[in-house]
Amino acid sequence: MEFDWSNPPYELDRSLSQQEIEESFEDPFAVKLLPDSRRFAVQARFFNLGMSAGSVGVFSVYRTNGKQIRIIHARPFEPEERFFYQRKADQTLTRGT
Repeated sequence: MEFDWSNPPYELDRSLSQQEIEESFEDPFAVKLLPDSRRFAVQARFFNLGMSAGSVGVFSVYRTNGKQIRIIHARPFEPEERFFYQRKADQTLTRGT
């Protein structure tokens, strides 16, 4: 999947690089969510919680047309998001054994 970084709609959090954000989408344990709020459903926004190759947790809000991903907002994990991500990864690993 390709990323559209032209005219980002927000100031990129200086603690994250574009590479870390992209890597968080490649994470095999990334959690992708479609919010159940009408506000987000109308605008087709999705959430991604994933880890970069350097183990930086990244929470992203994005749109996609199936070919390109357009990041709307990205920031490092909050402690609750790290816990949620880890719980989902652990569930995935235990199902595989």
